[in-house]
Amino acid sequence: MNKKAQMLRCVEALKKEYPDAVCSLEYTDPLQLLIATRLAAQCTDLRVNMVTPSLFKRFRDVNEFADADVCEVEEYIKSCGLYKTKAKDIVNMCKELRDRFGGVVPNTIEELITLPGIGRKTANLVVGDIFHKPAVVVDTHCIRITSRLGFHDIKDAAKIEKILRELLPPEESNDFCHRLVLHGRAVCTARSPKCDACCMKEYCKTGK
Repeated sequence: MNKKAQMLRCVEALKKEYPDAVCSLEYTDPLQLLIATRLAAQCTDLRVNMVTPSLFKRFRDVNEFADADVCEVEEYIKSCGLYKTKAKDIVNMCKELRDRFGGVVPNTIEELITLPGIGRKTANLVVGDIFHKPAVVVDTHCIRITSRLGFHDIKDAAKIEKILRELLPPEESNDFCHRLVLHGRAVCTARSPKCDACCMKEYCKTGK
């Protein structure tokens, strides 16, 4: 079986196993998703979802974040880890959004990654979930599972994104990545994958 055929079978297996492919971060608009995803770096989505309601109640839009005192933002996000860097990035990012993009979150990866603290993983998530464009979110679950499946043997996220874009049907790519997160938490865990319970075991190099 070639890799494209293998990928199609993996896509269908995950779709059947996890029909609801949704982002686990809670948000109501593009800016909130952008900020929540920045907070999620080296932090669980569960923790981010505990922090953001009060943060978004205090700072309601791009202008309020852009004018915010970084130290005050720090207090709201302290439990997320790396909070000093994240607070600075959030304020500076919102200044850039206000001054360069008219307060609107841009809809391309190329523009998003020019914002402070925003890399390709966050940009892909926003482009896929908000603007419904083909996107490949290469997080730790994606790297681990697609390596175990045999699609690559590298750790470079940008190279993995390129590989997966060539293998995935564009209309399936964003949901596929969301399903990998669910699968990585429930079955294909980092330390002790439950291969016997895996819906992709017959297509997986490691499972075999």
